[in-house]
Amino acid sequence: MTADGKIATENRAVSSFGSPHDLKLLLGLRATADAIMSGARTADLTPITLGPGPAKYRRLRLKHGLEEYNLRVIVSGSGTLNPKAEVFKHKFSPIIILTTAQAGAPRLKALRAVASEVRVFGRKDIDFVKALRWLRQTWKVKRLLCEGGGEINDALFRAGVVNELNLTVAPYVFGGSRAPTISDGIGVPWLKLGTNLQLKSARRRDKELFLVYKVKRPSKR
Repeated sequence: MTADGKIATENRAVSSFGSPHDLKLLLGLRATADAIMSGARTADLTPITLGPGPAKYRRLRLKHGLEEYNLRVIVSGSGTLNPKAEVFKHKFSPIIILTTAQAGAPRLKALRAVASEVRVFGRKDIDFVKALRWLRQTWKVKRLLCEGGGEINDALFRAGVVNELNLTVAPYVFGGSRAPTISDGIGVPWLKLGTNLQLKSARRRDKELFLVYKVKRPSKR
């Protein structure tokens, strides 16, 4: 994100501004995950594949005891994900779409024609607790890496299913009240409902700051 918390410009024309080192860290994280997850808007607007990247990262996955290619998960609550998006043109691993009952039969049919599986979790909002439990039971997903966008991040934080936040702070200020941030969506009304983080590590390289936070769970009484 930028120094003012943005992950894209207001018109979303600029959404990639990290350094080559930042990309290496991202691919390194992908090499540790059973599945990579992204939102429908990200899949529609950018030519992503959600894959593990070059051969050396696929070999790294094998060293970690994982499949060479990760499972791919796309979240589309309304089911408006474009069936012709770039991600569907790459067949190296299954694509799972998580959606809601709002999608409707025609949209579900179109998505099922291009995805390995489409599952409905919830009427209006995705029940991420049930969705991730299903991914664990059905697809053996123990570690999932979510790469945004901000609305999905917000929903995951509110659902209490996030364990760790990896954050790169880049030396830019975008501004704009409508520019997407690291966590958009509904948000929380009170401080006590926010997600409490504990800093695990902080490293600086050139002009970027690389932060890793652990999510602190409320103490049980």
